[in-house]
Parts: sequence; structure tokens; C-alpha cells
Amino acid sequence: MHSVRKITEDLYWVGANDRRLALFENIHPIPRGVSYNSYLLLDKKTVLFDAVDWAVCRQFLENIEFLLNGRELDYIVVNHMEPDHGASLEEILLRYPNAKIISSEKAFLFMRQFGFSIDGRIEQVKEGDTFSFGKHEVTFIAAPMVHWPEVLVTFDKTNGVLFSADAFGSFGALDGKLFDDEVNFDRDWIDDARRYYTNIVGKYGPQVQALLKKAAGIPIKIICPLHGPVWRTNLGYFLDKYDKWSRYEPEEKGVLIVYASMYGNTESAANALAAALVEKGVKNVSVYDVSNTHVSYLISETFRYSHVVLASVTYNLGIYPPMHNYLMDMKALNLQNRTFAIVENGSWACKSGTLMRDFLENQMKKMTVLDEKVTLNSSLKEENLPDVEALADSLIESMKEKK
Repeated sequence: MHSVRKITEDLYWVGANDRRLALFENIHPIPRGVSYNSYLLLDKKTVLFDAVDWAVCRQFLENIEFLLNGRELDYIVVNHMEPDHGASLEEILLRYPNAKIISSEKAFLFMRQFGFSIDGRIEQVKEGDTFSFGKHEVTFIAAPMVHWPEVLVTFDKTNGVLFSADAFGSFGALDGKLFDDEVNFDRDWIDDARRYYTNIVGKYGPQVQALLKKAAGIPIKIICPLHGPVWRTNLGYFLDKYDKWSRYEPEEKGVLIVYASMYGNTESAANALAAALVEKGVKNVSVYDVSNTHVSYLISETFRYSHVVLASVTYNLGIYPPMHNYLMDMKALNLQNRTFAIVENGSWACKSGTLMRDFLENQMKKMTVLDEKVTLNSSLKEENLPDVEALADSLIESMKEKK
């Protein structure tokens, strides 16, 4: 049975939701599932904007068949060829043999790599090209590495709709509510949107900045991403989030404490520091166990906060492995412009603090590490409490200095 939503007079959402998928890209937990968005324009020519993952292809096909109501599908615009959108494309090509594909040169290369039969059915476009479907005229904008190299975004000059590919997307299935003004985004969606951006697109901040500059020059009224809600109101709110995230600027002043503890002793120090910060007036504090929190959540929170405390036991004369993995993910995603503090622990050779500081200062960009730190020998003791207080004061003073 079909399940569609009307976006404008002749544009419809024809995507589907997957609440069974546990891991996005087989890495990132998605407890609320994910939506795969596709859009169908019913103009003089019929146009499908992107496809969906194979897992939801049946629903997708029913939606298209219902809206076409016997009409042919004339064009398929492929903005992004990643399989969570492109996997069902070949099924569309088989069912609608007269449909032509509009996409970039690199996307056609990827289609052939994935084994799709597209010869004789392609219309290759590049940035600045336009295409008319009747009343609607679209123009294409290159968005390489947001977050694959073949990505285009398509702007409909007639109705102001931007088909934004993976930009402005989010984890989370759509519960019948398609539009941003149908949900409480700050309550129900911002965490999933941040985690989606930071882990999927986060490395490519300069490329996102380039796309934002291009977007600033066109009169966008609606943003139609490939995952998550469609934006038709308050576009500036989400554009501002993307601007901050892609410049690696903290979203909030606050302290994120991430600890690595084998037997609870380093955890005790992390909790003592959190309590000291709150008692001194810092209410925006979050504490996470690196061993018990998926790294995608930690990365999202690290993009969010201005200050991060790394509290780690020494393990085999090195950094505790889950903490090291967290640092490696930060580096891989190009995180910058954060202030760090260190709590270190070791029973006979306390090395973790020195190694973490070296990693932050020599393997990452624009990171500040506070000189104040807490060093534990096996466990937190009364004699360590002044150092905990001093580290809390140093963090607070640093937050005052940050604009």
C-alpha cells in the first residue's frame, strides 16, 4: 500500500522508513531507525529525485506507481549514488525502461562500478547546467565530498526547492511527520541530526562551507534532504548549525568528560570533577564511559561542547584502547578548535596523560591542552582533591576566555 506526502502542488515525498536496521553503514547505531527520502515531480515530464535503499524498495515502488497512475517515468535525477540511495535504482530502470538518468560524470562511473546497465540512458550534467521538465526548471550545483566525490545538489528555480543529497540530513525514521514544523526538532531530532552530520559528513567541513556559500546565493524556500525531515520553515536554524559544525566551532559552552576506567577508580575522579564543576556554577556538564558508549555518540558530543576532559587509565604503557579509538575517530573526522584537560591514572607507570597530550598537540589541529591536570596513582585520594578543584577552576577560567 502506498504512503506518500505532498510537499508542493506537484512535488511528493515517495520515500520509506527502515526501523529494522540496527547500524547505519554497518557502524553507527540507529535506535530510531532511518528514513530514505526520494521525491517525485509530476510536471509535463515526470521526474524522480534519487532512490532508496534496497531494504525499503517495495514501499518505494508502490509509492511511485500510485502517483504516476499509469504515466511513464521520464527522468531520474541522481544526486548521490551511495547504495543507501542508489541500490534500488536498477529496479526503477527495469520497471521504467524509457526513463533517462540525469547525473554527474563521476556518478555514472560509480553506477557502472556497481554493475548497473545504463548505456543509452544517461544525460550527463555539471555545475551550472539547467534542465526543464515543463513548468519546472532546475539547475545543478556541484557538492563534491559532501560526502562522496560525485555529489550534486539540484535547485528547482520554479518553486525554490533544494534537493540537497546527504546535506541537511538526520538519523531517525519519520513517524508520519515529514516537515520540520511538524516536529519538535530541538527536543526530538537535534541529537540525531548532529550525530548524523558529525560522523557521516564531519570530516569534510571545508567542502560543506563551500556548499553553504553557494546556497547563500540562491533563494531556497524548501530543503529536501535524503534522510530526515524536509525543511520548509526556520531554514536559518539548521543552516546555522551546519555552519558551526562545518567550521568546527563548538555549539555550546560546556564540559564533556569522557573517562576510561577498568575498575572504577578513574571513573570516581571523573565524577568528582563533574561535581566540582557543577558546584562552581557550570551546569552544562556531561559524563560518558568510553567503554560503554558507542564512539558515534562521543564524536557528536565532542562537536557539541567547547571543552573536553579525557580521563584515562594507563594500559600496557599506553592509552586505554577504547580511549585511543575515540581519539583516532576525532582525528579522522578532522575535529578542531577544542580545549582539552587531562586526568591520568597508573599503578606503576602513569603514561596515559603524556600520550594523550602528545596526540592532541601533534596529531590534531588547533587543539588547546590545559596545563592543569590530575594524576592518580591507582585511585582517587584526599590528597588529589585540591588538584581536582584546580582543574575545575582552570576549565572555568578557560571558558570565560573563550568568546
